[in-house]
This record gives sequence, C-alpha cells and structure tokens, in this order.
Amino acid sequence: MAGEDLESRGEKSRGSYSNSSFAIEERETHWTSWLIPMFVVANVAVFVVAMYVNNCPKNNSGSKGKCVARLKKLGALERTKMVHEHQEWRLITCMWLHAGLIHLLVNMLGLIFIGIRLEQQFGFIRIGIIYLLSGFGGSILSSLFIKNSVSVGASGALFGLLGAMLSELITNWTIYSNKAAALLTLVVVLVINLGIGILPRVDNFAHIGGFLTGFLLGFVLLPRPRFGWMEHRNLPADVRVRSKYKAYQYVLWVVSLVLLVAGFTVGLVMLFRGANANDHCHWCHYLSCVPTDKWKCDET
Repeated sequence: MAGEDLESRGEKSRGSYSNSSFAIEERETHWTSWLIPMFVVANVAVFVVAMYVNNCPKNNSGSKGKCVARLKKLGALERTKMVHEHQEWRLITCMWLHAGLIHLLVNMLGLIFIGIRLEQQFGFIRIGIIYLLSGFGGSILSSLFIKNSVSVGASGALFGLLGAMLSELITNWTIYSNKAAALLTLVVVLVINLGIGILPRVDNFAHIGGFLTGFLLGFVLLPRPRFGWMEHRNLPADVRVRSKYKAYQYVLWVVSLVLLVAGFTVGLVMLFRGANANDHCHWCHYLSCVPTDKWKCDET
C-alpha cells in the first residue's frame, strides 16, 4: 500500500516472536564461531610454553619466583618498563599471559561461554575488535593506578565482552521481551565478578577498564537495525521506509565513540607522562583491594 509505514508492518508481525527472548528477523546472519576458539587456543599455548620453559611447578615461589620473572620477560604489564623503557607493547602482550592454571581455566571458560555466543550473533570482526580493545583499555587503566606490581591475564578483555553484552541489551532494548530478567542476570554476574576483584592480588582496575571499554564499544558496534529493516529492499519504491536505526541508537553511538577516543587519548597521555592516577583519586585504590583483618593490600 502506498505510503504505508514499514515500522507499522513490523509491529503487526512482531507477535510471532513472543515466545523468544528477543525478536530476530529470519534473514539475520548467524556466524560460525572460530575466532574465540582461536583466542582460547592461543592463550593455552602461551601458558604451556611459559610453564615448560621455566619448569614453573618446580621453580615457582610466590611473587618473587622464577615464573614471575619469566612472565615479566614474556610481556607482563609492568608500569616502569613502559614509562621509562618505552615498552608499550606490554599493554597488549599481558592479556595473553596467565599466572597459573586456575587463572587460565577461569578466564578461558568465561571466554568460551560468553565469546562464542556473541561471535555467533555479531561475527568475528566486531567481537574481535571488542575483545582486543577491551584488553587494551584494561591495561591502560591498570597501569595508571598500579605502580609496583605486575599484571597478566585476559580478564580485562573478558570483562569487555560482558560490558558489550550489557550495552547491546540497552541499545537493542525494544527487541527484547524478557528485558528485566536479562538485565538482572547481567548485573548480578558483573557485581559478583567485580566484587571478587577487591580481593588481594586481583587486578580489578584491568577488569573495570575492560568493562568500560567494552560497554562503550557495544553501543558503537552492536546496535541491531529496527524491526523490519531487512525487508525494505523487497518493498515497492513508494513505501516510506524509516532510518535503519532509531534516534537513541544514533545518540548512544556518537556519545560512546567520543568517550572512547577521549578516554584512550587521555589515558595514554597520562601513562607516558608518568602520571599516577592515585594522586587524582585518593580513594580509587579501594576499587582493586579492600584491606581487612584477614588480608592486607599491596601498595600500588
């Protein structure tokens, strides 16, 4: 019918998806996940090499052991090396190293359960970008706050995927039928994992930095077209078609992109000028470790 609104057509047919957690058009592409499994294999391979080269089960002796020294050589996040010796590559290499078998298993299980599902829905390019940039963002924030410790692990990248899941839910809010349940589940998972980060020897700044990066990237890379958009190419030329995305999605896209660019720029400038973020936020160290009568926190 001439002049008919495409959105109204979508509303009429939306009821057929009522039993699904969210409405996905039949023609939407579902990808085969291969990049996330490759990331898992790469992390395991690097861990095996690191353990074998230094015979870690025999030689490890806490934070001063040979295994920690080997991790430093392999590319662990170490602020002094980056600021004074210009080893910026540590911002990337640290996310492929792990401090122990349990550390590796927890991260890889989380990556499998979260990453594969996201890659199947959004493809390897977008999820790969979110994973890598989130790990990078987590490394930057960690380096700004932690001065005297080394940090390794894919946790920042993993938290970035969790952040992207949350922003994907928000930006695609109208297609979800079980909004409250999905949001509550994500928030509970995030709170529990960030809560674990206040324990000693856990780099919660990497978690927070990765989460914030992934959260903003989700608004930029994961918006879904409005319902019915995929059908517009099969409609008569005189049928009025609305824009691909809704207005609030465009607003979130612009704001998130600006915040991402500003955040990375300010963070890198502060880091390579040797700034200590604790001087500008005197309480922020509690975000990574809260001292109790059961444990003490290392000085950052």
